[in-house]
Amino acid sequence: MQWELIGSSAAVLTMFGFVPQILKIYKTQSVADVSLLMLLQFCLGMFLWLLYGLHIQDNILIVANIVSFSSLIVAIGLFLKYRKK
Repeated sequence: MQWELIGSSAAVLTMFGFVPQILKIYKTQSVADVSLLMLLQFCLGMFLWLLYGLHIQDNILIVANIVSFSSLIVAIGLFLKYRKK
């Protein structure tokens, strides 16, 4: 049970790790200091963790990576919207 609490805590921290960046992009409407490559790399990593979680049927990994992947999709969408052409 102790390890589930640690895993759940880690999941909550990582699930919402990109929310401050998303809020900053939205408020400033600027992505000047944001790397699209980094966002894409994290997005792919979260997707692969999601697949792994599905494979081993670990609900903590599944939920955490669905939320993280979704927030990264939002960040990428904002990046594409506010990038300078």
